[in-house]
Amino acid sequence: MNDKTRLLEHSCGMGDWLAWGEDVSLITEQAARWKSLLEGVSHPWLCWNVDGDWSLIQQRLVLEAGWTPLVGFDPRVGAPPVLPQSLLIDFNAGLNLPTLYPHFPLEFAFLFCERLAFWHSDLLIRLPQIRALGEQFKALKQGQIAAVSAVGLRDLLRPKRQRYWELVGCTTREASRMQYESGCGWWKHFHAHRNRAVNGKDRALSEYYWDHGAGIMYWEKKHGGQVIALREKDFQDGHFSQIKARKYERISENNELRNLNLDLRHNFDLVECARKMGLEALLSDTGAHE
Repeated sequence: MNDKTRLLEHSCGMGDWLAWGEDVSLITEQAARWKSLLEGVSHPWLCWNVDGDWSLIQQRLVLEAGWTPLVGFDPRVGAPPVLPQSLLIDFNAGLNLPTLYPHFPLEFAFLFCERLAFWHSDLLIRLPQIRALGEQFKALKQGQIAAVSAVGLRDLLRPKRQRYWELVGCTTREASRMQYESGCGWWKHFHAHRNRAVNGKDRALSEYYWDHGAGIMYWEKKHGGQVIALREKDFQDGHFSQIKARKYERISENNELRNLNLDLRHNFDLVECARKMGLEALLSDTGAHE
């Protein structure tokens, strides 16, 4: 396998229309299995495992929010320990991709659940705030989503660079379906979406930002999509990532092969992070507790 083919396969797992192409029959086939596994679960919250200890504390936070932890995982890391109340799904089964991001199933949420909350694997949220989010997400009407706005000062005059991102949020079945049918969802390069013909009159479609969530911003602006905007600053103190860390040292490659497990463990101590957010009590039964 040459390097180009290898990167293409990883791009597919990240959720990238330009890499995947137009045939989604394999995905819809697997989504039917996801739906059957979720039968009876009314409020799933997607927790994507890149590190077992971080996953466990996130699962406990989701339970505090009154939701069911729906645990997926990067195939390079494997499944984490799961709590008795959690539901583990191997979203890569039948796909056999070398990597898989949470954006992959998120794009097709309308195929397997009524609503789906989600967040970054490196995000911790204080208990009062996570409980409030749980109620806010439950109150979303069909056709609405909640997502974090990634519009900075530099982007105000560059509307094609604006996007929402998946730091934390929730989608509903109808919103997900409308995004898919409108050719503008969560995956990268939404201009290459299999339903892009809906937006065919927009000759500047390919000029919009390439990254995840640019399609959500397009859906809101061009199709009247209902997005409840969450403020990034409300979550930044619990987002343990390279974006906010002054001395962040990248261990893995800065491309499609990035391995968040390596970067997260090298740069952040979970015990210290949990203490900062007042979450020490949720560290029990993880390898990180003292």
